[in-house]
Amino acid sequence: MTSPADWKRTAILLRVRYSAGLITAYTIGGVEVIVIIALLGRSNNRDAPSLLTVENISAGFIMLGVALCIAAVSTTKFVKPAFDWYARQDVPTPDQQQSALDITRRQTLVHVGLWTVGGCVLVLLNITENKKTLLLIALAVGFGGAAMACIGYLVSEATLRPIIAAAMAAEPVERPAPGVMQRLVFTWMLCTAIPTAAICGIVVDQYTRLVIPEDTNVQAPVLLLAMTSLGTGLLGTILVSKSVSDPVQDVGRAMGEVERGNTDVRVEVHDSSEIGRLQMGFNRMVAGVAERERLQDLFGRHVGHDVASRAMEQDGELGGDVRYVAVLFIDLVGSTNLAATRPPTEVATVLNDFFRIVVTAVDDHGGLINKFTGDAALAIFGAPEAVTDPAAAALATARTLRSSLSSLDLVDFGIGVSYGPVFAGNIGAEQRYEYTVIGDPVNEAARLTELAKSRRSRILVAAQVVSAANPAEAAHWKSRGRTTLRGRSRRTVYAEPLDVVR
Repeated sequence: MTSPADWKRTAILLRVRYSAGLITAYTIGGVEVIVIIALLGRSNNRDAPSLLTVENISAGFIMLGVALCIAAVSTTKFVKPAFDWYARQDVPTPDQQQSALDITRRQTLVHVGLWTVGGCVLVLLNITENKKTLLLIALAVGFGGAAMACIGYLVSEATLRPIIAAAMAAEPVERPAPGVMQRLVFTWMLCTAIPTAAICGIVVDQYTRLVIPEDTNVQAPVLLLAMTSLGTGLLGTILVSKSVSDPVQDVGRAMGEVERGNTDVRVEVHDSSEIGRLQMGFNRMVAGVAERERLQDLFGRHVGHDVASRAMEQDGELGGDVRYVAVLFIDLVGSTNLAATRPPTEVATVLNDFFRIVVTAVDDHGGLINKFTGDAALAIFGAPEAVTDPAAAALATARTLRSSLSSLDLVDFGIGVSYGPVFAGNIGAEQRYEYTVIGDPVNEAARLTELAKSRRSRILVAAQVVSAANPAEAAHWKSRGRTTLRGRSRRTVYAEPLDVVR
């Protein structure tokens, strides 16, 4: 996390960059106007009046200095409050937010006003000259002011982007900012169209002689205007393109993070134009994806991730199919006495520890915890996702559970395992259903669990499970006998782990 000191240094750096950019724009624009007026107002005829006078040059540089001072004061008034709350990492109030978003617009109005006043002063200083001279001054100042306003606007927008992003993060803004199309047209008009129109005007004036004095050498002014057009056009294009490409690149990088599974990523909203709406839309989309993944994860924890994925794929259709699966049933011994003699919180802790070990063992062997029933759990192997050897997986899980659960205090248990065909699918109504398995192996596993609670091994498995398992797993088991389980007429052959059989 960025420290307050680093944040403050960043704010100071932004202020320096902002001031330097405006000073540079003012200086370039002012010098450019003075040079153009001097070149176009100078005639090769020595008797013709010239604008290249000490008064005009002095006035030009004095007004440039005054303009810089006024711009500095306006910067303090418009920009300093935003820099202050940004440096403190405060959440801006609605008034501070709106003030920050209006900085660029207000500064542009100040720039236009200063250049208008400067042009009027130059016209008044040369009021005794002819109309051509006054028109020349007005056109030159208008050209320089337009170019400076364009550069100042783009510099302000690029430099103040972090502050605008911080302001936009506080609360959505309804009033849209100039969009991509408006910025491109605005930049083209001020940085390309106006200089080009000035060059065309000079060329036309060579025939009409409406503004420029006769015998004036126009090659240098035309060259200067062309170079200015190239320079300001390039600068304006770079700034506008960055105002579009930078946010798009941010969104692209964030999309890559989302593809890699990081749904915590967000992009800064730079303005309220269509670019800002794209950024806000992306953030809302990622928030929706994160919420969906969170719900899917919670859903998966309740019913199992395989069942959750299947439900989403099938859109919750009722029904299923018949599969050969292994069924493992595990039940605690003496849970009623435990609940009667221990505090409820302690009983809950014991159950959580018990089920955590059960779930881990079942997951490690590719099974699914189909349901928890009080202090018992039903696990299936082979549905909804197929398992290479469901019988062997269930047997290995039973052996793992016997070893892992022996470390828990206050816990005794019985495990029963069966194997055979079952119906596996969604059972219930369209409004409420669950994924479950129905068939004789489920009942047989539950009855074997009751019997296993009184056996030394704590595990009894139906003989068909061992027969269906691979030889490596079957070697761990030995047939123990046969019995008639409660509620069944057919006798069940059962087996126990080999290491406890005597």
